[in-house]
Amino acid sequence: MFRDRNSGSGADADDYETARERMVRTVSRRVEDERVLEAMRAVPRHAFVPPDRRDSAYADRPLPIGDGQTISAPHMVAIMADKLRLEPGDEVLEIGTGCGYHAAVTAELVGPEHVYTVEYSDELADRAREQLAAVGYDEISVRTGDGRDGWPEHALYDAAYFTCATPEFPDPVIEQVRPGGTVLAPIGTGFQTLVEATKRADGGLERTEHGGVQFVRMRGE
Repeated sequence: MFRDRNSGSGADADDYETARERMVRTVSRRVEDERVLEAMRAVPRHAFVPPDRRDSAYADRPLPIGDGQTISAPHMVAIMADKLRLEPGDEVLEIGTGCGYHAAVTAELVGPEHVYTVEYSDELADRAREQLAAVGYDEISVRTGDGRDGWPEHALYDAAYFTCATPEFPDPVIEQVRPGGTVLAPIGTGFQTLVEATKRADGGLERTEHGGVQFVRMRGE
């Protein structure tokens, strides 16, 4: 596991650590895998939000990060990580890098060299690369592009997840997940449902729904 990478020192660092521990306690009732809680305990969420939002970094709600996008609420990051049931060394594709926080949590579970993330916005992708490197996750691979295309160069993946809502699982992403692998996404446009799907050997999907959610919509062609 990675060590805590607080920005700041002294009283500020202590305040962030206390707030992060409170956040972990808040989300703990929503997850089964203790490793997910350890991952969220390890990643300094405040380092991924704009400076003027850091007082709210550990509140359990989404926060704006610029370019019309948000960082997901901590409980949603925890739920998604728990549903994926990731193991060290799993190859994971993320669609929707945003600020990079969710990718960092995933990296705590599988290792940063196994995380590949695609972001539509050049601005956000550049910022995420810089911030991930600043807090020690420089081995996470970030690509600018349309998430509907996935990232075929690094397939096959053990799991793929979306941090943005999509009307349906894009075919290219499904093709890039190995048989037996898991895909997780908010599915829908207005009303959205968190859908977990296991890829069958024939390429089809076994789906399980996990209730209503609200994410920003995927951007692209």
